[in-house]
Amino acid sequence: MEHFRIATRGYIDTLINKRPHETKLGEQVGTLQIDNWEEQLKNSPCKYVLLGIPEDIGVRANYGVGGTHSLWEPALKAILNTQHSKCLDGNDILVLGAFDLDELMLQSKEMDIPALREAVAQIDEIVHPVIARIVAAGKIPIVIGGGHNNAYPLIQATSSVSNIQINCINLDAHSDMRIMEGRHSGNGFTYAKRKGYLDKYAVVGLHENYNPQEVIDEMAADHDIHYCFYEDIFITAQLNYEQALKDAIAHTKGKLTGVELDLDCIAYTLASAATPCGISPRIARQYLCMCADAANVAYVHIAEGATHLHDGRVDPMTAKLVAYLVTDFIKTNCKYN
Repeated sequence: MEHFRIATRGYIDTLINKRPHETKLGEQVGTLQIDNWEEQLKNSPCKYVLLGIPEDIGVRANYGVGGTHSLWEPALKAILNTQHSKCLDGNDILVLGAFDLDELMLQSKEMDIPALREAVAQIDEIVHPVIARIVAAGKIPIVIGGGHNNAYPLIQATSSVSNIQINCINLDAHSDMRIMEGRHSGNGFTYAKRKGYLDKYAVVGLHENYNPQEVIDEMAADHDIHYCFYEDIFITAQLNYEQALKDAIAHTKGKLTGVELDLDCIAYTLASAATPCGISPRIARQYLCMCADAANVAYVHIAEGATHLHDGRVDPMTAKLVAYLVTDFIKTNCKYN
């Protein structure tokens, strides 16, 4: 398929650090051949399909710091070099590959904000058909990289294939429900809701300082939207975190549910909107485990993280964090579903 690079076995092998007397996850994961990959996908016994969206156009279209394209390959390498074991079986995982957005990324360097937003709409059209094929094959896509703009084509594709509106749960410092002013990383859920693909939406951990009052007022007036603030959980202790998660999962219960995690909500994690005052990695891991256990998961999307940002900040540990998050979800979902 145009704009997508299939991850061949040869490519996967270059990312694995093999050791005697050990079996790395990457040695067991499924891969596809480039020819006739769609039929192979349908016939694969793997339940989870791992793929990347290496782009930062959506972030920059929202006035953010670029660099979210840098996460995919380091995160994939970190995942592949975890241990294959009874609790984490590589045979459950298919590594599909990543979107090839290099040309559009190069063109975007000279774009102004309106042009960047048009480019994000192009990415929507590129992402949608691949996700639709994965969902139609009965698999759970686990998507890494890029801005949170990509929540929209994930919701759109899942809803279109399933022929129903789906629900979504999000652990995030921001609601990403800004106005429909052209596509960017801050309005993916707005577009999904207004276009009729998203039914109920729950977002946990919003930061009071970084969500416009107008957006909060609109969310409060919509009974299909449930939200709570980071400050109410971790500062004033009006809410218990575990109960807040249970409430959010209960709100989205009963339908296919997209599970979203924006890495900018985790303290000191390299992301476009990195924060010193966020949740811990342990709390984020707990979120994915609870969703994997209790939600009817349609897909998992880990967005906004980076290993290199355009302003010069670097942190290779983001990749290892993503490996923990992805494997936590898979282990828990396999155990209880």
